[in-house]
Amino acid sequence: MDRFLAVDIGASSGRHILGSLQDGKLVLEEIYRFPNLPQRAGDRLTWNAERLFGEVLNGLKRAKELGKIPRTVGIDTWGVDYALVDKAGNLVGDVVSYRDLRTEAAVPEVHARVPFETLYEKTGIQFQTFNTIYQLWCDKKTGKLGKADAMLMLPDWLHFKLTGKKSREYTNATTTGMINAHTRAWDREIVRELGYPETLFPEPTAPGTKLGGFSAESATLVGYSAEVVLPATHDTASAVVAAPFGGLFISSGTWSLLGAERNEPDTGEICRRFNYSNEGTPTGVRLLKNIMGLWMIQQIRHETGDAYSFAQLEQMARNSVNGYTVNVDDVRFLSPASMRKEVEAAVGKELETGEAAYCVLNSLALCYAKAVQEFETITGERYPFINIIGGGCKNQLLNELTAKATGKKIFTGPVEATAIGNLVVQMVSAGVFESVAAAREIIKKSFETGVVE
Repeated sequence: MDRFLAVDIGASSGRHILGSLQDGKLVLEEIYRFPNLPQRAGDRLTWNAERLFGEVLNGLKRAKELGKIPRTVGIDTWGVDYALVDKAGNLVGDVVSYRDLRTEAAVPEVHARVPFETLYEKTGIQFQTFNTIYQLWCDKKTGKLGKADAMLMLPDWLHFKLTGKKSREYTNATTTGMINAHTRAWDREIVRELGYPETLFPEPTAPGTKLGGFSAESATLVGYSAEVVLPATHDTASAVVAAPFGGLFISSGTWSLLGAERNEPDTGEICRRFNYSNEGTPTGVRLLKNIMGLWMIQQIRHETGDAYSFAQLEQMARNSVNGYTVNVDDVRFLSPASMRKEVEAAVGKELETGEAAYCVLNSLALCYAKAVQEFETITGERYPFINIIGGGCKNQLLNELTAKATGKKIFTGPVEATAIGNLVVQMVSAGVFESVAAAREIIKKSFETGVVE
């Protein structure tokens, strides 16, 4: 029996999940899990990239210990963050987290060279202060960029560490804000206008590309070699591959991504005004909006010393219904010293833990409803339901509030959508599935889904 391994690393945790086709169903087995949070390094908020790669190796070793060596392996992470490496393949400085606030001054300086209207017309990527294009400007100003021989998005760097081969997988490259949405290639005019070295941007690599086996060093460390196949390395792109119902989706986790797959990008004025993104998928374009997501709940929980489970927090919120709301997309919630205090400051009142949780969940649902209205205005289409996928679909209260706020039927699941989508691209590459569409039919039969009306 062929097994495939998805290494799915989110901004709060990572997991190694084996997948195999058994009796016409896709069967998953989680074999390793690890925490992942940004850390302080001087005055910067960074990712411990070397530790992350160590965890990738630990999960691969676990597969060997279980006697379940995978046929292929693929890694996905969140978007926008990257590693700079020198000619020897070593990291140039730290891998800075998108939650670091270093780009505040960079945004107007970038826009002075290339106005946002021009950026959007070319790339169709929504404005977010942490987009790669602004982070690179910071590295240019400090001289860090000039020391780099390559820029690798974080999953590309992890694949490089594993195989010794460099790639720039397309779906994650679109999150940089420098891929032309119409040509699906780096926009050289943007790169030149900003004075970024063009050699850092070789042509993107398609998801499904076979990168090759582990390097000799990696194979020695884990005790075997397997072929590395590029999944859709942006976690949301992988999650959407696994959305079985089509139509509107919300990929719900640390972030909430609301949108739908489209055949062609939309970089027009209405889309720009509503701040929607055109990001890559293996089969087309994800037209979507990035919304703050359950990061706020995660932080409120951490500030209690993780005294409550997420299920307990949900029940506390149910018992604490209130009318307080906040703008979940306000930058004040991106990386505050205290999420609880920031929410209380926004509503102008001290809140009990359950009250704060309800406020956040209800505010998220209202934000989803606004985004749905915008999406339907952009596309001129009505969508009768929303498919909520990812770990956040387990929050039944949020599902109910979303159904109420949007007036839509809600389908929930699958929970492990990102890992499933990662596996699907590997399995299509291996010939196990004919296509993504064929895999989605299998997904419908393989995983539990729910309905909220």
